[in-house]
Parts: sequence; structure tokens; C-alpha cells
Amino acid sequence: MAGQRDSATAPQLRYQVPIRQWDEADRPREKFMRRGPSVLSDAELIALIFGSGTRTRTGTFSAVQLGQALLRTYGSLYSLAQRDLKELTHVAGIGPAKAVQLMAAFEIGRRVEAQRPGQRIQVRTPADVVACYGPLLRDLKREVFKIVLLNTANYILADYTISEGGLAASIVEPRAVFHRAILDHAASIICLHNHPSGNPEPSREDLQLTRQLVEAGRLLGIPVQDHIIIAGTTYTSLAERGLMG
Repeated sequence: MAGQRDSATAPQLRYQVPIRQWDEADRPREKFMRRGPSVLSDAELIALIFGSGTRTRTGTFSAVQLGQALLRTYGSLYSLAQRDLKELTHVAGIGPAKAVQLMAAFEIGRRVEAQRPGQRIQVRTPADVVACYGPLLRDLKREVFKIVLLNTANYILADYTISEGGLAASIVEPRAVFHRAILDHAASIICLHNHPSGNPEPSREDLQLTRQLVEAGRLLGIPVQDHIIIAGTTYTSLAERGLMG
């Protein structure tokens, strides 16, 4: 694992002193500038995000030590990216400021993965929607309901977050869904939300809401093409399953 690799390869005595007192060749920032990011360990990359170490009641920790502690606790960068503020601050030396710095860096990564600069996105399959929005929803600890607005050629016009809930559910009002669709002159919409539990199977409430939205869309002349549930790296398309009403 990343934390084990960092601990094994890093000289432990060197980490007892501030990074600025290390040999220049071993400092993460200088190493990055001289040799590029690929040569840095996971802990060293985290150290660059933090910028400095911290002092606690038990001693002073360098930024690299903080990165190592996080990786030892959570095992990998992927696992670390799924932690919330409370979980991150359970690690000694990680206060709210450093936790927010790390969470912001992971969020930038998700948004970069989700974006396709300068490219109009046409939806042909549910997988096209998941490719765009999966990175933004898959690691969330709360349930978020979004709509994607499409034109007559199935190109994405816009997307909106309609509601944010707790661990198990979010409250969705059909009026809020179609208000945005009408204002943006959408020809049709796709609904999607995440399941923080990691189970992509639709709940009874999901199916009931889908039927309500499909019926409302039929009355308004704005069809609901699909309702997609994202759960981690998996998803369920209710349209593919024949569960749209």
C-alpha cells in the first residue's frame, strides 16, 4: 500500500527535522521541479498540498509525516479521497485547515475528470452520462439529486442540483425539476442521483419518484429519458432495466 511504501523508502531520521533542513535533493518541492511529479511518493505529494507541517502536544510533524500518517490510517489515495472533514481530522496533526486543503485537491481532480473542455457532449447511452457525472457523485457521503437538460439532438444544455439529502435519501419536488427544464427550454431531461451505500439498486422510493417525474414530464411535453443511480464505480439505468413507469 502507498503508506507502507512511503514509510519503507523514506529515511525516518530525516523526518524528525523540518523539511527546509533536509538536503535540497530530498525536499519534495525541489524534487518535483527537478524531476517531475511522477518520482514523488504519495506522502510527498500530500506534503506539497499542505505546504508545511504542524506542531501538536506530542511533537512536531513534517508535512511528509502527516501524509504518511493519513496513508497509514486509510490505506491509499483512493480511500483517502472518500473521507470527510470529520474523518480526516481524526488523524493526529490534521486540523480543519489541512483537511479542507486535501479535500479541495481531491475535488479539483474529480472536476477535471468530469470535464471535457470545448466539447459539446451528446448523450447516446447511460454510460455517456455516467462518464460526465460519475466522478462528481460517486464518492459523496450524502445523497444528491441532479438533472441533466438535453436539446432535441440529445446534446447536454446544462445540469442542476435539485436537492441534497442525508445518508439515505434526498427530497425531490417535481416542480423544482421541471422549473429548470422549462426556463432552459429543454427538449428532455435525464435524472440522476447517487447512493452513498454503494448499492446501485433502486429503492421503492426511487421507483415511485421516477413514475411521478415521468408522468409530470408527459403532461408538460418534456420527456424524462432516464433515471440513473450512481453507486461508487457502478450504476443502474432505470431506462435500461425497463423501470421508467
